Amino acid sequence: MVEATLASIVNDGLCTGCGACAAVLPPGRVRMALDEQGFLRPRAEQALSTADQEAVRQVCPGIGLTHENGVSAAGVAYHPVWGPVASLWAGHATDPDIRRRASSGGVLSALLIHLLESRQVDFVLHVRAATDDPLRNDAVISTTRDEVAQGAGSRYAPAAPVELLPQALARPGRFAFVGKPCDVAAVRMMMLRDPALAQRIPFLLSFMCAGTPSLRGTHEVLQRMDVPAAQVVQFRYRGDGWPGLTRAESRDGSVATMDYNTSWGTILNRHLQPRCKLCADGTGEFADVVCADAWYGKDGYPDFAEREGRSLVLARTAAGRELLNGAVSAVVLEPFDIQSLHGLQPYQFFRKGCLIARLGAMRLAGRVVPSYAGLQLRAAARQIPVRRFAKEFLGTLRRCITGRM
Repeated sequence: MVEATLASIVNDGLCTGCGACAAVLPPGRVRMALDEQGFLRPRAEQALSTADQEAVRQVCPGIGLTHENGVSAAGVAYHPVWGPVASLWAGHATDPDIRRRASSGGVLSALLIHLLESRQVDFVLHVRAATDDPLRNDAVISTTRDEVAQGAGSRYAPAAPVELLPQALARPGRFAFVGKPCDVAAVRMMMLRDPALAQRIPFLLSFMCAGTPSLRGTHEVLQRMDVPAAQVVQFRYRGDGWPGLTRAESRDGSVATMDYNTSWGTILNRHLQPRCKLCADGTGEFADVVCADAWYGKDGYPDFAEREGRSLVLARTAAGRELLNGAVSAVVLEPFDIQSLHGLQPYQFFRKGCLIARLGAMRLAGRVVPSYAGLQLRAAARQIPVRRFAKEFLGTLRRCITGRM
């Protein structure tokens, strides 16, 4: 088997755009940049050595993920669909402003503020809208409540927070890292490569992710709103309510909005990067704490009617569970039944459960696919109806043959 290289990872559609390759190599070797499709991809600034390529392989979440013996943390039960679950809750931030600003109940932002104010960390590495372009994302370092709050709310566009890791490590102190599941998985692998990192990064936090849309998706949203991209001075995908409206403010002060079900459900989710369609970890299995929308159900499906935000909160590790137990002043939580997760997060349930079908079809078509170990994909597949599984296999094979995958 030919070993992956940075170029082959990108060319084979396995890149997640996390920035781990840029972070693990010496400065100046690789940088992240938007490609023609509107995704963040690594660009080698100079020829990479054999050692460089090996370093990339050791931390790249795009080429594969593994849990040792199917468990990411000692003593934590592993659910074949939902991953390691030390505790499961639903709730919201006690601060009404944070709850309102956030995409769901504001628990993730509230935990970051709690970590800073309790001095468990000195700063936070996270993502927010770029100051020079409201449509793009920047990885930033925050040290105050207000700075964290500025990053509250989902950002459905490419981001590479792992790329900023060297700058964070150059600062004194401990910090929390927040990113997409693939970003967090990359940092977890870097910790395995260099155990000293665990002392610097005591908490990894994530959120359930349905995939990263291209920047082209954002531009299509603006086109539907009839708003020129060059005129936008502020852009929000969600938040200021739950699920909140997509909102674009122009230089002349005019404001255009679009509901979440239209922006995500009919536009942005049609622009996902290829690797996201082969993801076994949309639920952040390598994090300490993961948050998501704790949708209320309606006729067996999430109801997107506007209401006060509610977060789904999973502690993945003992450290995550202790963090939640100690944050009673920052968040209000109540136990949540794991059997109800399927109805609240059906996309995540079917994506992981059907993944073996998609991977099998792609292998049959001669495509390169990521490798997974210990994520119990076969057990997850057994929860999927046979007809749905077969439909997924045949649909994927058809798309591979027609070149639409």
